[in-house]
Amino acid sequence: MRVVFVHGACVKDGPWWWHRTAELLAERDVAGEAPALPSCGETGVRGAGLSEDVAAVRAVLTASDEPTVVVAHSYGGIITAEAAAGVDAVRHLLLISSYLPEVGQSLSDFGGEEPAPFLEIDPEGGTFTVRLQALAETFLQDCGPEIQLQAKDRTARQSLAVLEQPVRSAAWKNVASTYLVCAQDRGPQPNGNASLLVAQAAWSSSRPDTTRSCPSRAPSATCC
Repeated sequence: MRVVFVHGACVKDGPWWWHRTAELLAERDVAGEAPALPSCGETGVRGAGLSEDVAAVRAVLTASDEPTVVVAHSYGGIITAEAAAGVDAVRHLLLISSYLPEVGQSLSDFGGEEPAPFLEIDPEGGTFTVRLQALAETFLQDCGPEIQLQAKDRTARQSLAVLEQPVRSAAWKNVASTYLVCAQDRGPQPNGNASLLVAQAAWSSSRPDTTRSCPSRAPSATCC
């Protein structure tokens, strides 16, 4: 058994964001891996979008026939919807405060008329990122000061190309999946990412037996 972690938007160094969970799994002899996402500038490919992210994650998923659980957070759910489709080794998806795209939908379909207040957009540079002054209070409010400080060095300017590229598969419809709702996640709020609240509500009403809740923020392993 192995676990493949897929992080969300505007960050880099996936192994760090999931390190506490990976350490707990390692104690149980379960390997963990967090692929680098090209759209976050982790591979040096300028202007990379969803298709490059999907290819990077799918390469890891298909590299072994060992039974695999994919853990995806936020934008990572967009990637996983396509990357995990048709991969026999993938036995389960754990979607953490994750987008749930239908075939043909893109990340932009989940946005409002205005960008979320915690995002900074650079149209000329073709990137977006999380505002550093909003990082801790929005995503890391239940982490200690040391983790909050380390996280600032692991934010990334992500290519705007990820916004418009539609997914070609929806693996969460065909692979056994669990949705984890984080009760204190400050990202999906009516004045922020309201569409994520809609996704959570839709999943909970249609598949209540596969919905779980935890009293924390979106728990990449920095604080779970």
